[in-house]
Parts: sequence; structure tokens; C-alpha cells
Amino acid sequence: MVNAVDRGMGKTRAMVRVLSHPIDGFYEIRYREKGSVPLAITMAVLFSACYTANRIFAGFVVNDVDPRGVNGLMEMSGIFVTLALFSAGNWSVTCLLNGEGRYRDIVTVTGYALVPMIAAFALATIASQFIASGEEVFYTMILGCGVAWTAMLLLAGIMTVHNYTLLKTLATLALTMLAMFALVFFALLLADMIRQVYVFFYSIYVELTFRV
Repeated sequence: MVNAVDRGMGKTRAMVRVLSHPIDGFYEIRYREKGSVPLAITMAVLFSACYTANRIFAGFVVNDVDPRGVNGLMEMSGIFVTLALFSAGNWSVTCLLNGEGRYRDIVTVTGYALVPMIAAFALATIASQFIASGEEVFYTMILGCGVAWTAMLLLAGIMTVHNYTLLKTLATLALTMLAMFALVFFALLLADMIRQVYVFFYSIYVELTFRV
């Protein structure tokens, strides 16, 4: 029990280290097994929750969304699926481009990189309750800092775990976006094929039922 707690604390410290020393932190995650997929998934869930909460509870001065029209569960699910698609897309691309990172490393990098945005959306949601008209810039700055920090961490993480140069990492991220669209396309195509097969067999069933 004590060893499990120590390992958990060690992985949490590794995540915190990533925030200030991303290259060293992600190196330890990839090559010294300091990363935690469950912890990364927890960060993804927290980000989904903070983003959705911001959409619903942000002050009216900065929020142009009608909270009554926001489906929290759908919002969170959509974000989680997008993050999963990014991990799958990046893994499929880097497998072809001699990337050294494993799928679990990509998931870990993605989850850990979301920590600044989790803090930014939570802080921005709270700050929005006290922001008056004309002070929206402070709200935008909070979110902007979170997005920029997350982007920097994600770039450093992908570059480190795959042992890529900066230029190759940027090219890989662009290809990852294309891979995500391809995955969505094939998923929709598969769903349509399954629907057509279901309709075909159901029509046969109905026809046989009426004939009998």
C-alpha cells in the first residue's frame, strides 16, 4: 500500500515537473517510465469539465453562449473524443515517420499538457464573475496564457517522446490533423455500412414475417 502511494506521488511529481521543465519531464516520462496513463486521462476529464463549466457559468459580460442551450454531457464527450482522436492520429502518423513514442506516451503527453488550460479555464470562470464591461481583456489574457502554455507543452512533449526535431514535430502535428479527419471519415463510413447491413437484414426479416 505504501509503495503504491509512493509511486502515485512520484508520477504526480513528474507531471508537475513537466510544467516547469517540459523537455526533462517528458524525457523521464518516455525513457524512465515516470508517466501515468490514468493520471493523464484524469487530466483530460478535468479539462472537459472545466471547459464545459466555463461555457455554462462564465459571467454574462464575457459569455455570449446561452447556458440553457449547452448540453454538458455532450460537450464533455466531444472534447474527450477529440483528445482520443488526437492521440490515435498522432500515433498512426508517427508510426510511419519512425517516431519513438508509444501510444501510451502520446496519451500521457496530451493529458499532462492540458494542466495549464485546466487552471486557466477554472480561474477564468471564477474571474468572469467579477469582471465588468470593458475589462474583458483580463479574461482573454487568462485563457490566452493557458492555451499558449498548453501548446508549448504539447509541442515539447511530442518532440521529446518521438525524438524529433522541431520542424519534423510541426509537420507531424499538421499530418495528425489530417489523420484525425481521416479517422472520423472512416468511422462515419463504417457506421453507415453497419446501418445499411442492419436495414437489409431487417427488411428480409419483415418480408419473411409477412409471408409466413
